[in-house]
Amino acid sequence: MELFERPAFGERAVVVHLSINHSFEQEALDEFVQLVESAGVEAVTTITGSRKSPDARFFIGKGKLEEVLGVLKAECADVVLFNHILSPSQQRNLEKELEVRVLDRSSLILDIFAQRAQSFEGKLQVELAQLQHLSTRLIRGWTHLERQKGGIGLRGPGETQLETDRRLIAQRIRQIKARLVKVSKQRDQGRRSRKRADVPTVSLVGYTNAGKSTLFNALTQANIYAADQLFATLDPTLRQVKLPDYGELVIADTVGFIQDLPHELVVAFRSTLQETIEADLLLHVVDASSSNRNEQIHEVNKVLRAIGADKIPHIMVYNKIDLLPSVEPRIVKDAVGEIQAVWLSAEKKLGLAELLSSLATSCHQETSKRWVTLKSSQGKLRAELFSAGEVVSEVIQENGDFKIVVNLSDRYAHLLDEVQ
Repeated sequence: MELFERPAFGERAVVVHLSINHSFEQEALDEFVQLVESAGVEAVTTITGSRKSPDARFFIGKGKLEEVLGVLKAECADVVLFNHILSPSQQRNLEKELEVRVLDRSSLILDIFAQRAQSFEGKLQVELAQLQHLSTRLIRGWTHLERQKGGIGLRGPGETQLETDRRLIAQRIRQIKARLVKVSKQRDQGRRSRKRADVPTVSLVGYTNAGKSTLFNALTQANIYAADQLFATLDPTLRQVKLPDYGELVIADTVGFIQDLPHELVVAFRSTLQETIEADLLLHVVDASSSNRNEQIHEVNKVLRAIGADKIPHIMVYNKIDLLPSVEPRIVKDAVGEIQAVWLSAEKKLGLAELLSSLATSCHQETSKRWVTLKSSQGKLRAELFSAGEVVSEVIQENGDFKIVVNLSDRYAHLLDEVQ
Protein backbone atom coordinates (compact mmCIF):
# COMPACT_ATOMS: atom_id res chain seq x y z
CA MET A 1 0.00 0.00 0.00
CA GLU A 2 1.31 3.45 -0.89
CA LEU A 3 2.43 5.57 2.03
CA PHE A 4 0.74 8.89 2.79
CA GLU A 5 3.36 11.60 2.35
CA ARG A 6 3.25 14.55 4.74
CA PRO A 7 3.35 18.03 3.20
CA ALA A 8 6.40 20.07 4.17
CA PHE A 9 6.18 22.32 7.23
CA GLY A 10 5.17 25.85 6.25
CA GLU A 11 5.32 29.19 8.01
CA ARG A 12 1.70 30.38 7.73
CA ALA A 13 -0.68 28.68 10.12
CA VAL A 14 -4.37 28.45 10.84
CA VAL A 15 -4.88 28.11 14.60
CA VAL A 16 -7.83 26.07 15.89
CA HIS A 17 -9.04 26.46 19.48
CA LEU A 18 -12.24 24.83 20.72
CA SER A 19 -13.87 25.20 24.12
CA ILE A 20 -14.70 21.63 25.08
CA ASN A 21 -17.55 21.53 27.60
CA HIS A 22 -16.55 24.87 29.20
CA SER A 23 -16.61 28.58 28.48
CA PHE A 24 -14.11 30.26 26.16
CA GLU A 25 -10.74 31.11 27.77
CA GLN A 26 -8.93 33.95 26.02
CA GLU A 27 -5.77 33.41 28.14
CA ALA A 28 -5.41 29.83 26.90
CA LEU A 29 -5.72 30.96 23.29
CA ASP A 30 -3.27 33.84 23.80
CA GLU A 31 -0.71 31.45 25.28
CA PHE A 32 -1.07 29.07 22.33
CA VAL A 33 -0.57 31.93 19.87
CA GLN A 34 2.61 32.75 21.81
CA LEU A 35 3.70 29.15 21.34
CA VAL A 36 3.04 29.42 17.61
CA GLU A 37 5.10 32.61 17.39
CA SER A 38 7.86 31.00 19.46
CA ALA A 39 8.05 28.27 16.80
CA GLY A 40 8.69 30.95 14.17
CA VAL A 41 5.28 30.50 12.53
CA GLU A 42 2.82 33.25 11.60
CA ALA A 43 -0.71 32.65 12.88
CA VAL A 44 -2.70 34.14 9.99
CA THR A 45 -6.15 33.21 11.31
CA THR A 46 -7.64 31.85 14.52
CA ILE A 47 -10.72 29.66 14.35
CA THR A 48 -12.65 29.19 17.59
CA GLY A 49 -15.73 27.25 18.54
CA SER A 50 -17.26 25.07 21.22
CA ARG A 51 -18.38 21.46 21.54
CA LYS A 52 -19.64 19.24 24.33
CA SER A 53 -17.11 16.61 23.30
CA PRO A 54 -14.54 16.16 20.48
CA ASP A 55 -15.58 14.49 17.24
CA ALA A 56 -14.14 10.98 17.19
CA ARG A 57 -12.92 11.25 13.60
CA PHE A 58 -11.75 14.85 13.14
CA PHE A 59 -11.91 16.34 16.68
CA ILE A 60 -13.86 19.23 15.08
CA GLY A 61 -17.26 18.83 13.43
CA LYS A 62 -17.85 18.69 9.67
CA GLY A 63 -19.00 22.31 9.54
CA LYS A 64 -15.87 23.52 11.31
CA LEU A 65 -13.76 21.28 9.07
CA GLU A 66 -15.21 23.01 5.98
CA GLU A 67 -14.51 26.39 7.60
CA VAL A 68 -10.87 25.44 8.17
CA LEU A 69 -10.55 24.20 4.58
CA GLY A 70 -12.00 27.47 3.27
CA VAL A 71 -9.64 29.60 5.37
CA LEU A 72 -6.65 27.50 4.28
CA LYS A 73 -7.39 28.26 0.63
CA ALA A 74 -8.23 31.93 1.23
CA GLU A 75 -5.10 32.63 3.31
CA CYS A 76 -2.76 30.31 1.39
CA ALA A 77 -1.80 28.78 4.74
CA ASP A 78 0.15 25.55 4.79
CA VAL A 79 -0.19 24.17 8.32
CA VAL A 80 -3.03 23.81 10.84
CA LEU A 81 -2.20 23.99 14.55
CA PHE A 82 -4.64 22.64 17.16
CA ASN A 83 -4.52 23.89 20.75
CA HIS A 84 -5.53 20.40 21.81
CA ILE A 85 -4.15 16.87 22.02
CA LEU A 86 -5.20 14.95 18.92
CA SER A 87 -5.32 11.18 18.67
CA PRO A 88 -3.15 9.60 15.95
CA SER A 89 -6.21 8.77 13.85
CA GLN A 90 -7.65 12.29 14.21
CA GLN A 91 -4.37 13.83 13.10
CA ARG A 92 -4.13 11.41 10.16
CA ASN A 93 -7.75 12.01 9.08
CA LEU A 94 -7.35 15.78 9.27
CA GLU A 95 -4.21 15.72 7.13
CA LYS A 96 -5.91 13.62 4.47
CA GLU A 97 -8.94 15.93 4.35
CA LEU A 98 -7.07 19.23 4.53
CA GLU A 99 -4.01 18.14 2.51
CA VAL A 100 -1.68 20.13 4.74
CA ARG A 101 0.34 19.23 7.79
CA VAL A 102 -1.61 19.17 11.07
CA LEU A 103 0.09 19.52 14.46
CA ASP A 104 -1.46 19.33 17.91
CA ARG A 105 -0.27 21.13 21.04
CA SER A 106 2.19 18.40 22.07
CA SER A 107 3.76 18.22 18.60
CA LEU A 108 4.17 22.01 18.51
CA ILE A 109 5.91 22.08 21.90
CA LEU A 110 8.19 19.24 20.79
CA ASP A 111 9.01 21.22 17.65
CA ILE A 112 9.93 24.30 19.69
CA PHE A 113 12.14 22.20 21.96
CA ALA A 114 13.86 20.75 18.88
CA GLN A 115 14.64 24.28 17.65
CA ARG A 116 15.92 25.52 21.01
CA ALA A 117 18.08 22.63 22.25
CA GLN A 118 21.75 23.66 22.14
CA SER A 119 23.73 21.16 24.19
CA PHE A 120 24.46 17.57 23.18
CA GLU A 121 22.35 16.35 26.09
CA GLY A 122 19.47 18.68 25.25
CA LYS A 123 19.38 17.55 21.63
CA LEU A 124 19.38 13.91 22.70
CA GLN A 125 16.54 14.52 25.14
CA VAL A 126 14.43 16.28 22.51
CA GLU A 127 15.04 13.52 19.97
CA LEU A 128 14.09 10.92 22.57
CA ALA A 129 10.86 12.78 23.35
CA GLN A 130 10.02 13.09 19.65
CA LEU A 131 10.65 9.41 18.97
CA GLN A 132 8.61 8.31 21.97
CA HIS A 133 5.80 10.58 20.83
CA LEU A 134 5.95 9.21 17.28
CA SER A 135 6.23 5.59 18.39
CA THR A 136 2.78 5.82 19.99
CA ARG A 137 1.34 7.15 16.74
CA LEU A 138 3.02 5.22 13.92
CA ILE A 139 1.91 7.86 11.43
CA ARG A 140 2.32 6.59 7.88
CA GLY A 141 3.63 9.91 6.65
CA TRP A 142 6.84 9.54 8.59
CA THR A 143 9.99 9.78 6.45
CA HIS A 144 11.64 6.56 5.23
CA LEU A 145 13.97 5.85 8.12
CA GLU A 146 15.81 3.00 6.47
CA ARG A 147 17.41 5.44 4.02
CA GLN A 148 19.13 7.10 6.94
CA LYS A 149 20.39 3.75 8.17
CA GLY A 150 21.72 2.34 4.90
CA GLY A 151 18.57 0.64 3.64
CA ILE A 152 19.64 -2.69 2.13
CA GLY A 153 19.73 -5.56 4.58
CA LEU A 154 17.58 -3.90 7.22
CA ARG A 155 14.17 -4.94 5.97
CA GLY A 156 13.10 -8.38 7.14
CA PRO A 157 11.16 -10.89 5.00
CA GLY A 158 7.65 -9.60 4.47
CA GLU A 159 8.25 -6.63 6.78
CA THR A 160 6.08 -3.62 6.01
CA GLN A 161 7.31 -0.01 6.04
CA LEU A 162 5.59 0.70 9.36
CA GLU A 163 7.11 -2.38 10.97
CA THR A 164 10.54 -1.24 9.77
CA ASP A 165 9.91 2.25 11.12
CA ARG A 166 8.75 0.83 14.44
CA ARG A 167 11.85 -1.33 14.76
CA LEU A 168 14.21 1.50 13.84
CA ILE A 169 12.48 3.87 16.26
CA ALA A 170 12.91 1.35 19.09
CA GLN A 171 16.56 0.85 18.13
CA ARG A 172 17.27 4.59 18.11
CA ILE A 173 15.45 5.08 21.44
CA ARG A 174 17.70 2.44 23.03
CA GLN A 175 20.80 4.18 21.65
CA ILE A 176 19.72 7.60 22.94
CA LYS A 177 18.84 6.23 26.39
CA ALA A 178 22.28 4.59 26.64
CA ARG A 179 23.98 7.90 25.77
CA LEU A 180 21.83 9.83 28.23
CA VAL A 181 22.79 7.38 30.99
CA LYS A 182 26.45 8.32 30.42
CA VAL A 183 25.66 12.05 30.47
CA SER A 184 23.55 11.58 33.59
CA LYS A 185 26.46 9.86 35.36
CA GLN A 186 28.65 12.88 34.61
CA ARG A 187 25.99 15.16 36.14
CA ASP A 188 25.78 12.87 39.17
CA GLN A 189 29.54 13.24 39.69
CA GLY A 190 29.16 17.03 39.70
CA ARG A 191 26.30 16.86 42.22
CA ARG A 192 28.23 14.47 44.47
CA SER A 193 31.28 16.76 44.49
CA ARG A 194 29.06 19.71 45.46
CA LYS A 195 27.52 17.69 48.26
CA ARG A 196 30.98 16.67 49.51
CA ALA A 197 31.94 20.34 49.54
CA ASP A 198 28.65 21.06 51.28
CA VAL A 199 27.66 23.67 48.72
CA PRO A 200 23.86 24.03 48.63
CA THR A 201 22.02 24.14 45.29
CA VAL A 202 19.16 26.54 44.62
CA SER A 203 17.08 25.73 41.55
CA LEU A 204 14.93 28.23 39.65
CA VAL A 205 11.60 26.74 38.61
CA GLY A 206 8.49 28.31 37.16
CA TYR A 207 6.13 28.68 34.26
CA THR A 208 7.79 29.36 30.93
CA ASN A 209 8.50 33.07 30.30
CA ALA A 210 8.20 33.94 34.01
CA GLY A 211 11.65 35.56 33.88
CA LYS A 212 13.85 32.80 35.34
CA SER A 213 16.78 33.39 33.00
CA THR A 214 16.64 37.16 33.49
CA LEU A 215 16.70 36.61 37.26
CA PHE A 216 19.53 34.08 36.90
CA ASN A 217 21.60 36.61 34.94
CA ALA A 218 20.90 39.34 37.48
CA LEU A 219 21.95 37.16 40.43
CA THR A 220 25.05 35.61 38.85
CA GLN A 221 26.21 38.32 36.41
CA ALA A 222 25.98 35.62 33.76
CA ASN A 223 24.97 36.25 30.18
CA ILE A 224 22.79 33.31 29.25
CA TYR A 225 20.09 33.74 26.61
CA ALA A 226 16.94 35.38 27.94
CA ALA A 227 14.05 36.48 25.75
CA ASP A 228 10.38 37.39 26.01
CA GLN A 229 9.29 34.11 24.47
CA LEU A 230 8.20 30.67 25.60
CA PHE A 231 10.93 28.09 26.26
CA ALA A 232 13.88 30.45 25.75
CA THR A 233 15.86 28.16 28.08
CA LEU A 234 16.11 24.40 27.66
CA ASP A 235 19.59 23.43 28.78
CA PRO A 236 20.30 23.81 32.51
CA THR A 237 22.95 26.33 33.50
CA LEU A 238 24.71 26.38 36.87
CA ARG A 239 26.66 29.25 38.43
CA GLN A 240 28.15 29.94 41.85
CA VAL A 241 26.99 32.90 43.92
CA LYS A 242 28.61 34.11 47.12
CA LEU A 243 26.21 35.39 49.75
CA PRO A 244 27.22 37.87 52.46
CA ASP A 245 27.83 36.26 55.86
CA TYR A 246 27.12 32.83 54.42
CA GLY A 247 29.40 31.56 51.68
CA GLU A 248 28.86 30.01 48.28
CA LEU A 249 25.82 28.35 46.79
CA VAL A 250 25.04 27.09 43.30
CA ILE A 251 22.06 28.47 41.37
CA ALA A 252 20.59 26.36 38.57
CA ASP A 253 18.42 27.75 35.77
CA THR A 254 16.13 25.08 34.30
CA VAL A 255 13.51 24.60 31.59
CA GLY A 256 10.16 26.28 32.15
CA PHE A 257 6.91 24.40 32.57
CA ILE A 258 3.63 24.94 30.76
CA GLN A 259 0.06 23.70 30.81
CA ASP A 260 -0.31 20.26 29.22
CA LEU A 261 3.45 19.77 28.98
CA PRO A 262 3.84 16.57 26.94
CA HIS A 263 4.52 13.56 29.13
CA GLU A 264 7.32 12.48 26.77
CA LEU A 265 9.17 15.73 27.51
CA VAL A 266 8.87 15.34 31.28
CA VAL A 267 10.27 11.81 31.00
CA ALA A 268 13.01 12.70 28.50
CA PHE A 269 14.17 15.76 30.47
CA ARG A 270 14.26 13.91 33.79
CA SER A 271 18.08 13.98 33.93
CA THR A 272 18.01 17.75 33.35
CA LEU A 273 15.28 18.16 35.95
CA GLN A 274 17.45 16.17 38.36
CA GLU A 275 19.02 19.51 39.30
CA THR A 276 15.56 20.48 40.53
CA ILE A 277 14.82 17.14 42.19
CA GLU A 278 18.05 17.23 44.23
CA ALA A 279 18.10 20.97 45.02
CA ASP A 280 18.27 22.15 48.62
CA LEU A 281 15.89 25.03 47.89
CA LEU A 282 13.57 25.99 45.04
CA LEU A 283 12.88 29.53 43.88
CA HIS A 284 9.44 29.34 42.26
CA VAL A 285 9.50 32.30 39.86
CA VAL A 286 6.07 33.72 38.97
CA ASP A 287 5.10 36.40 36.47
CA ALA A 288 3.33 38.67 38.95
CA SER A 289 1.84 40.72 36.09
CA SER A 290 0.04 37.73 34.54
CA SER A 291 -3.72 37.61 35.04
CA ASN A 292 -3.37 33.84 34.87
CA ARG A 293 -0.66 33.50 37.51
CA ASN A 294 -2.64 31.29 39.91
CA GLU A 295 -3.26 28.72 37.17
CA GLN A 296 0.41 28.90 36.19
CA ILE A 297 1.48 28.27 39.80
CA HIS A 298 -0.86 25.26 39.85
CA GLU A 299 0.67 23.83 36.64
CA VAL A 300 4.22 24.21 37.98
CA ASN A 301 3.27 22.51 41.24
CA LYS A 302 1.70 19.69 39.23
CA VAL A 303 4.97 19.05 37.36
CA LEU A 304 6.98 19.30 40.59
CA ARG A 305 4.77 16.56 42.06
CA ALA A 306 5.25 14.47 38.92
CA ILE A 307 9.06 14.56 39.22
CA GLY A 308 9.09 14.15 43.01
CA ALA A 309 10.26 17.67 43.87
CA ASP A 310 7.15 18.91 45.67
CA LYS A 311 8.58 18.32 49.19
CA ILE A 312 11.65 20.51 48.66
CA PRO A 313 11.58 23.83 50.60
CA HIS A 314 10.73 26.74 48.33
CA ILE A 315 10.36 30.51 48.20
CA MET A 316 7.85 32.14 45.88
CA VAL A 317 9.49 34.87 43.77
CA TYR A 318 6.93 37.25 42.27
CA ASN A 319 8.79 38.78 39.33
CA LYS A 320 7.98 41.66 36.93
CA ILE A 321 6.61 44.00 39.61
CA ASP A 322 7.72 46.88 37.36
CA LEU A 323 4.67 46.02 35.24
CA LEU A 324 2.34 46.46 38.21
CA PRO A 325 1.21 49.83 39.62
CA SER A 326 2.58 50.87 43.01
CA VAL A 327 4.22 47.56 43.96
CA GLU A 328 7.52 47.82 45.81
CA PRO A 329 10.15 45.11 46.42
CA ARG A 330 9.46 43.30 49.67
CA ILE A 331 9.90 40.10 51.65
CA VAL A 332 6.78 38.28 52.86
CA LYS A 333 7.01 36.14 56.01
CA ASP A 334 4.52 33.85 57.71
CA ALA A 335 3.30 34.05 61.32
CA VAL A 336 6.44 32.39 62.70
CA GLY A 337 8.85 34.49 60.66
CA GLU A 338 9.63 31.98 57.88
CA ILE A 339 10.23 33.59 54.47
CA GLN A 340 7.37 32.75 52.10
CA ALA A 341 7.84 35.11 49.15
CA VAL A 342 9.91 37.90 47.65
CA TRP A 343 8.48 40.52 45.29
CA LEU A 344 11.00 41.92 42.77
CA SER A 345 11.82 42.89 39.19
CA ALA A 346 14.73 41.00 37.67
CA GLU A 347 14.63 43.17 34.54
CA LYS A 348 14.94 46.43 36.54
CA LYS A 349 17.13 44.82 39.22
CA LEU A 350 14.71 45.81 41.98
CA GLY A 351 14.53 43.61 45.07
CA LEU A 352 17.66 41.55 44.35
CA ALA A 353 19.18 42.50 47.69
CA GLU A 354 16.02 41.27 49.43
CA LEU A 355 16.23 37.97 47.54
CA LEU A 356 19.91 37.44 48.34
CA SER A 357 19.18 38.19 51.99
CA SER A 358 16.32 35.66 51.90
CA LEU A 359 18.60 33.04 50.36
CA ALA A 360 21.22 33.61 53.04
CA THR A 361 18.56 33.31 55.75
CA SER A 362 16.99 30.19 54.23
CA CYS A 363 20.32 28.41 53.65
CA HIS A 364 21.83 29.79 56.84
CA GLN A 365 22.85 27.75 59.82
CA GLU A 366 24.23 29.21 63.05
CA THR A 367 27.28 31.35 62.30
CA SER A 368 30.02 31.95 64.81
CA LYS A 369 33.34 33.75 64.82
CA ARG A 370 36.31 31.37 64.65
CA TRP A 371 40.01 32.03 65.27
CA VAL A 372 42.34 29.76 63.36
CA THR A 373 46.04 29.59 62.57
CA LEU A 374 47.08 27.97 59.30
CA LYS A 375 50.54 26.97 58.18
CA SER A 376 51.89 28.38 54.93
CA SER A 377 51.50 24.90 53.39
CA GLN A 378 47.72 25.00 53.99
CA GLY A 379 46.98 27.42 51.19
CA LYS A 380 44.14 25.27 49.83
CA LEU A 381 42.35 25.25 53.20
CA ARG A 382 42.86 29.02 53.49
CA ALA A 383 41.20 29.49 50.09
CA GLU A 384 38.29 27.27 51.17
CA LEU A 385 37.75 29.39 54.30
CA PHE A 386 37.68 32.56 52.19
CA SER A 387 35.13 30.92 49.92
CA ALA A 388 32.95 29.36 52.64
CA GLY A 389 32.76 32.20 55.13
CA GLU A 390 33.41 35.87 55.74
CA VAL A 391 37.02 36.52 56.69
CA VAL A 392 37.04 39.36 59.25
CA SER A 393 40.82 39.71 59.52
CA GLU A 394 44.02 37.97 58.48
CA VAL A 395 47.52 38.51 59.86
CA ILE A 396 50.65 36.90 58.38
CA GLN A 397 52.97 36.01 61.23
CA GLU A 398 56.78 36.10 61.12
CA ASN A 399 57.05 32.34 60.57
CA GLY A 400 54.72 32.58 57.55
CA ASP A 401 51.61 31.22 59.28
CA PHE A 402 48.22 32.84 58.70
CA LYS A 403 46.21 33.95 61.73
CA ILE A 404 42.62 34.26 60.54
CA VAL A 405 39.35 35.41 62.12
CA VAL A 406 36.39 34.13 60.11
CA ASN A 407 32.59 34.10 60.47
CA LEU A 408 31.76 30.51 59.59
CA SER A 409 28.43 28.68 59.58
CA ASP A 410 28.07 25.27 61.18
CA ARG A 411 27.77 23.62 57.76
CA TYR A 412 31.42 24.51 57.08
CA ALA A 413 32.75 23.69 60.55
CA HIS A 414 34.24 20.47 59.20
CA LEU A 415 36.91 22.54 57.40
CA LEU A 416 38.51 23.29 60.75
CA ASP A 417 38.99 19.57 61.38
CA GLU A 418 42.00 19.81 59.04
CA VAL A 419 43.70 22.39 61.25
CA GLN A 420 46.51 20.82 63.27
